[in-house]
Amino acid sequence: MDEFMALAIGEAREGLAAGGIPIGSVLVIDGEVVGRGHNQRVQKGSVVLHAEMDCLENAGRLGAADYKRSVLYSTLSPCDMCSGAVLLYKIPRVVVGENSTFRGPERWLRDRGVEVDVIDSPECADLMTAFIRDHPRLWNEDIGE
Repeated sequence: MDEFMALAIGEAREGLAAGGIPIGSVLVIDGEVVGRGHNQRVQKGSVVLHAEMDCLENAGRLGAADYKRSVLYSTLSPCDMCSGAVLLYKIPRVVVGENSTFRGPERWLRDRGVEVDVIDSPECADLMTAFIRDHPRLWNEDIGE
């Protein structure tokens, strides 16, 4: 498994251990991790802190040229909000751990020039499958259902 996806999975596990939703994300520029995060909607009572948003927040302010050289790793297919951030900052590539439990607007990203690579990680899918089974109400809240 890719070292950066492994870090994203670590973030997902950290979020789960803290009582949150097990989704993690890492932002990489030129082979170096510049941001990492996990879903913190439960822990911080936030309406926007999905893993990708937490990761971008933790990366801090970056220049446009930095984002254009970056890769965003996420254990789960990014939702509309997180995909919008990818487009806003012109992040050229997103690596997705799995999209079988939830599929965001991947086609929209691709149509806008973003390379979306889905690696179908069994570890990512197992984390989400167990969480959705055990916490369906919280999961539905997280995806806006």
